[in-house]
Amino acid sequence: MKPLSMMLSMLVIGMTSNAAMAEGASSVNTSLANASLPNTSLPNISPANSELVNRGVYIARAADCMACHGEDYTGGTPIETPMGEIYSTNITPSKRYGIGDYTEADLKNALQKGRAPNHMLYPAMPYPSYSGMKEEDISALFAYLQTVPAVDEAPKEKTDLPFPFNIRSLMLGWNLLNVPSTEKRDGLNETQKRGEYIVNNLEHCGTCHTPRNSTMGFDKSMYLSGAQLGHWHAPNITPDESSGIGSWSEQDIVTYLRTGELDQRAYAGGPMGEAVAHSTRYLKNEDLSAIASYLKAVPAVQTDDKVSAVDVSRLPTPINESITHDLLAQKEYLKQAKAKVGNGSNSPESLYLATCGSCHGVDGYGQPDARYAPIVGLSSIRRERPDALVNMILHGVAGATNTSPIMPGFSDELNSEQIAGITNYVRVNFGGLTSSDVNASDVDRIANTGVDKPFLIKYAGLLAIIGIIVAIAIIVFIIRAILRSRRRA
Repeated sequence: MKPLSMMLSMLVIGMTSNAAMAEGASSVNTSLANASLPNTSLPNISPANSELVNRGVYIARAADCMACHGEDYTGGTPIETPMGEIYSTNITPSKRYGIGDYTEADLKNALQKGRAPNHMLYPAMPYPSYSGMKEEDISALFAYLQTVPAVDEAPKEKTDLPFPFNIRSLMLGWNLLNVPSTEKRDGLNETQKRGEYIVNNLEHCGTCHTPRNSTMGFDKSMYLSGAQLGHWHAPNITPDESSGIGSWSEQDIVTYLRTGELDQRAYAGGPMGEAVAHSTRYLKNEDLSAIASYLKAVPAVQTDDKVSAVDVSRLPTPINESITHDLLAQKEYLKQAKAKVGNGSNSPESLYLATCGSCHGVDGYGQPDARYAPIVGLSSIRRERPDALVNMILHGVAGATNTSPIMPGFSDELNSEQIAGITNYVRVNFGGLTSSDVNASDVDRIANTGVDKPFLIKYAGLLAIIGIIVAIAIIVFIIRAILRSRRRA
């Protein structure tokens, strides 16, 4: 759960592809190889638990609670929003710092209405999506949360938004406009209805993948068509062929959600890596299949961030079949490649080998055993807009779990021209593009592009002050009018 801003890998790189890649042998082999993926063992399931509690364990995974509240549910995760950072809270059964005093009705109000017992919640907790949660799922989740170890400490950081966003009662008006965040569609079969429930409510996919309107609610006309989350871009996951995942089969979607990758097409990292690590890899096969069936049935939305078709024949091949698993061979191969281009050279190839090659490999195939991501063929480096790749080089990628590698950012080590050179080298050599013309000005633009705040959010403080002044003026006018009328009487 990374709403309004913002999840097992080094380089995200997207969830979109194109027909040419999907029709290649790689796609066919991936689908066949993963035609029967085993269910992943679910932590915290125990024969000692009641059936209701064990169901709650599953609901917590399906609702992706851990992405924000942590595997121990103690919170403290910063969620970047246009209004400021919102920190997740402790939801262990601690009576002082957590939800130990919550009744099931309290939890239901928090999930469905955004109302804690003593205050309104901010929609960084995705209650606009959870508003559609089923009663039995809330009961199961409540039963499970009572069994997790209580942690009697508050998160180190506390949400402190500027005026007027620090007035939580304003959420009452926001909720009238934006809750629920989605509407049920007609004409779905039973499998698709289950997928709709998981996508729209439990997994709250639209929180990241649907653009926002002027009030920061969902722009329903652009449902699941992709949205910017700070430096991240949650891609289009509608079945559009050119900018969405229309070329993915249902099995491709299941494989991606279970494993976080599709060979030479997509690799999950950043917010999506976290979603896979904490949530989707634990879902039952039938639920993943339901998600896939539903995503193929939603209205396709074409955006301008199209993915260029790839010429599979232009993609590199590893020097041998085992080198991605042989660290010593990789080090020697990298040493030879550096010597070939010349040590100290400032060419794009030399810069790539110096800054990226030790993790992603000379030929871009990474180190799977060490969880360094392969980048060959990935859709994010084949997008017409290079923003995602440039942002990754600039800012790096934090691992989705404590054991995940961390990709460093190079904004302080490389200048814009060097970053542009690496970007072009990667797009052509590992994306199969015939050319790439990213320049230093493009890098500067991307580096300096902030979150585009809607007018109402950007000027909320000023508008609130003007509103207060106008309200006071109206009250003064009314009082004076009443006094005058009494004098005349």
